[in-house]
Amino acid sequence: MPADTHRPTPRTHSLGSDTRRPHGTSPLLRAPRASRASRLRLRIALTALVALASATLTALPSEAAGTASSPPSAPSAPSASSASSALGGTVEPRVAGRLTGTLSDGATWIADVPEDWNGTLLLFSHGFGPTVARNAPTDAVRTELLARGYGMAGSSYDPNGSMWALESAERDQFATLDAVAARIGTPRRTLALGQSMGGLVNAQLARDGGGRIDGALGQCGLVAGGTDLDNYQLDAEYTVARLLLPGQDVPLVRFGTAAEASATADLLTRAVTAAQSTPQGRARIALAAAFLNLPAWAPGQARPAPADRDGQQKQQYAWFAQGILSFVEGGRYAVEQSVGGNNSWNKGVDYADLLAASPHAPQVRALYRTAGLDLRADLRTLTEGATITADPAAVRTALRTSSAGQGLEVPLLDIHTTADNLVPVEQENRFAARVRAAGDGALLRQAYVERQGHCTFTTAETVAALHALEHRVSTGRWDDAATAGALQRSATVLGLDGAAYVPYTPARLSVGRPLHTP
Repeated sequence: MPADTHRPTPRTHSLGSDTRRPHGTSPLLRAPRASRASRLRLRIALTALVALASATLTALPSEAAGTASSPPSAPSAPSASSASSALGGTVEPRVAGRLTGTLSDGATWIADVPEDWNGTLLLFSHGFGPTVARNAPTDAVRTELLARGYGMAGSSYDPNGSMWALESAERDQFATLDAVAARIGTPRRTLALGQSMGGLVNAQLARDGGGRIDGALGQCGLVAGGTDLDNYQLDAEYTVARLLLPGQDVPLVRFGTAAEASATADLLTRAVTAAQSTPQGRARIALAAAFLNLPAWAPGQARPAPADRDGQQKQQYAWFAQGILSFVEGGRYAVEQSVGGNNSWNKGVDYADLLAASPHAPQVRALYRTAGLDLRADLRTLTEGATITADPAAVRTALRTSSAGQGLEVPLLDIHTTADNLVPVEQENRFAARVRAAGDGALLRQAYVERQGHCTFTTAETVAALHALEHRVSTGRWDDAATAGALQRSATVLGLDGAAYVPYTPARLSVGRPLHTP
């Protein structure tokens, strides 16, 4: 990362819409610094004139009378972090406890505010799944942070469409800030927190939220965006279909129903299961796993040695056996619903080049040699048969709604597990390159936890990362707060549930397409 340079961010707690840029819009070209600053000053000047235009609250009967239910009980815990305490101690909210409401698009929101609020509001963006309001990644994290004095809020996103709710998520999160502030008063500090698909939303908030949020913490974020995701998943699905089901016409894109996506997932999974019984099948599964950026370290198992190619393939197969393709195909159907068509393609992809850039290439080559297969022939077959094209309008919509990295307006700390089966850690590499290209690398830090699985962070790891972000927001400098060593010490001293921060540099994401468009 480039050396840290402090770029102060003007702060206002507006209750209205962002006049600098419509919420949910992905800027393809970053505006000049002076122009962006001018628009931000204009929005700040207009803040006092804007009412709650973007949200229509629907309060529970007790809330309409000015009361609220109590927040979930929490055990005694240390006081809020030094960074929060530096804000001036606790704040008495106008309303405390569990608050709820409904936004104009039908999205719901929830908030938990402790009586001894420290003045910091955490805005949580949830991941892919049912559009139900959540305000914390886990119950344990909520309990710990409430005990430390943080307020917490989050929305469901628009419940009327796809679970890939990126068309509304950023807009609904900003509207939730407005709604909550209207109930509890203006926070002294607002920090965004997002997980998985919500990590992508979180990166969008960090890109567009100058003056509305002060910093952002992403967990296992899908920060490379929806089109990169669908493209490398397509490569893996296509490899399974082409090499393990030769001659069969397997639908891979443009699913008309969820049932069609599920049928494809079942067909591909059965093919992988059958292929695992032969050396040739195992080699081809490893090739598909390489294109899927699938880690060779599965839950409940010891990490294979670097030269243990059979052990690596066995653990990659374990991810397939657990049903990863069902999640992949279900997610593809949801994305296609959201963006209005197929936003992925493989026409023009050279699969030999794609494998050559993969960190799994040595494993694949070794398994092909053991199986007596011609790897070059299989790669040639894949390249020559690659004819899937994208729907241009869907690609444009995905770029607008489902991408990030075009820049940052506030500090962002991303944390990721090193063996993430659903959102590969290599996405962080792709995202960082985009942020640096936009000139905002000094605002980004990334840290890694040595563990298998998706979003499998401990409470201690989450709290330590939040404290590191608060240090950056309070001081204007990262210093060493977001390094692996500092995060590990910070998490360990909490005495909670352990931590495994390690120095780590992710490999390049195996995707084989330009950053944004076909």
